[in-house]
Amino acid sequence: MKKYIIIGGSGFVGSNLLKELKAENCANIDKKDSLEYNEITVKCDIRDTYCLDKVIHPAVAVVLLAAEHRDDVSPISLYYDVNVQGTKNVLHAMDHKGIKNILFTSSVAVYGLNKDNPSETHPADPFNHYGKSKWQAEEVLRNWYDQNPEKRSLTIIRPTVIFGERNRGNVFNLLKQIASGRFLMIGKGQNKKSMAYVGNVAAFIKHCIQTQKPGYRVFNYVDKPDFNMNELVAQVEVSLNKKLPSVRIPYSIGKAGSLFFDLLAKVTNKPLAISLVRVKKFCATTQFDATSAHSSDFIAPFTLAEGLNRTLHYEFLDKNKDQITFESE
Repeated sequence: MKKYIIIGGSGFVGSNLLKELKAENCANIDKKDSLEYNEITVKCDIRDTYCLDKVIHPAVAVVLLAAEHRDDVSPISLYYDVNVQGTKNVLHAMDHKGIKNILFTSSVAVYGLNKDNPSETHPADPFNHYGKSKWQAEEVLRNWYDQNPEKRSLTIIRPTVIFGERNRGNVFNLLKQIASGRFLMIGKGQNKKSMAYVGNVAAFIKHCIQTQKPGYRVFNYVDKPDFNMNELVAQVEVSLNKKLPSVRIPYSIGKAGSLFFDLLAKVTNKPLAISLVRVKKFCATTQFDATSAHSSDFIAPFTLAEGLNRTLHYEFLDKNKDQITFESE
């Protein structure tokens, strides 16, 4: 029997969490094999209640990372089948095995776009199905906790966009464009972008599970201080010792152009790097308050600039990197 059960540990955050925990006293449950920790991995889809009940065993705590999170999930019902019903299935299996502690990774997507630096008490206003399904999953978890608050423990972490070495998501695509010298700024570049380095996110999850006790906690996780897009580009220039073009495209033109790429993606049935959703995300202010996380006796191992520098050097300068990559948003 393992002390911690990580559900979804084969992914980007999960692999870094298992590394942070040194995989000691951990079991990984995932629908995919683990590229690094397959010896402690059992394959199971959280939509499969029979499988979950079979593979989940008594443990100190469950860390639920598994989720449908990409922009282009089809059919849309998958967001709810996995993120909401899957959470119910995990809780049912936990109850059956007497597990009373869970840490759930939600998302700042529950707040919606262009909010004014929301803290954990800000009203939910998700703008897409991912955010809506994460909020519904949170409600399921809070209802479970409220049924026995004196004995149960629930920690919810709402990370902002996560980046790091070997990730192949939106941040990597952006950094790759900037590093290539073919990047063109859309808008004025003054919009703030809260970000989180995966090494810090994994360390914070570890901190939370090791300090869990009966009760309810919710944290935004962001590495501070926030960069705006101009500052992010400047950090890339410093890390890679490269001067980048200063050409800018007005937001209205960028939006109009993205509609063409959406049409092309529909015709070819292939996802493209540029879309209306991604242009809106790029130009939106996505700034979140993380005072609670950073006043909880947690000390982030890396600054935001250090995380970016490590990622940029690994991806674009190092010659001896491994071939392991993770697909995400």
